[in-house]
Parts: sequence; structure tokens; C-alpha cells
Amino acid sequence: MKLQVLFIPLLWLMLALPAQAASSQEIDAKATEAMQRFYQHSSAGRELAERAAGVLVFPEVYKAGVGIGGEYGEGALRVSGVTVDYYSTAAASIGFQLGAQIKSQVILFMTQDALNRFRRGDGWEAGVDGSVAIADIGAGGTIDSNTLQSPIIGFIFSNKGLMYNLTLEGSKFTRMNK
Repeated sequence: MKLQVLFIPLLWLMLALPAQAASSQEIDAKATEAMQRFYQHSSAGRELAERAAGVLVFPEVYKAGVGIGGEYGEGALRVSGVTVDYYSTAAASIGFQLGAQIKSQVILFMTQDALNRFRRGDGWEAGVDGSVAIADIGAGGTIDSNTLQSPIIGFIFSNKGLMYNLTLEGSKFTRMNK
């Protein structure tokens, strides 16, 4: 019970932080910084990003939970290195969980068809509207060859906090007007 008393205020704080929507300039600056960290993390990721039809970057996704959890982040969709749209990501979960974290997500649309399907919808849900292969970066920055064949590849990195979850399943992506 004492832990809940401590973490409930933390949960509300974490969920309230992203409610202050960032400007397009702030999102772009943070997305550029996140991509630099991503490139330092994996040379294979850099090569894939350069070949991708589009790159969706969420520099800060806040996640918190005490039994019931939620996450939220804002990001930029880039095509040929230029931001073409802004998106938010949100997800909710129920189950054994306790803690909070901030993570970065990069989603690569490896085919034009996958990018077009993503952009056509009003909202897009990972695992429902499109399957995202989460890249597992091995020794030397290599990526599993099965992952390389996927039309949509996701990377989760820079985890900071006390909760760890490498999944995008159930995450809802919604276009924002910026």
C-alpha cells in the first residue's frame, strides 16, 4: 500500500507532463537529437533509416503504471529527411506493472506501400493496422535477418526509468495538426 501511495502521484505527474503539447519546432529539434542517438546506437539502424520510405520518430515517450498504465509521446514523420506530418502515440495497459520510464521510438517504413497505408488512416494501431517487427540489435550492431525483411521495423532505445517493456503492440498513432 505504501508503494501505491508513492507511485500514484508519480503516475499522474508522468501522464500530465506530455499534456503540454510541444510546438512543431520543439518536436523537430528533439526528433533530430533522437535520430543522432539512434545512429550512435546502431550503424545498421542508420543504413536502414537511409533506405526507408519514411521514418517516424518519437523522441520522448512517457510511460507510467501502477496496475493500470499508460504511455504518451509526440513525434515527427520524416520522408527523405524532411518532416511531413506530426503524430502522437498513446497506449494503455492493465496488469502487473509498477514504475515509470521515458523511452525513444523510431519506426521505419521500409516500403512505400507500408508508408502509404500508415498515412491514409485517421489513426493507426500497431499490431492491428500493421505489424511492427521490433529490431533486436545484436553484438556489433547487427540486426536479425528476419527483421530486415519486414515492411515496418521498430526500434526502442534510451530507456530511462524503472519500467521496461519492448513492445509497440496496442500503441495507437494519431496525426496531429501542427
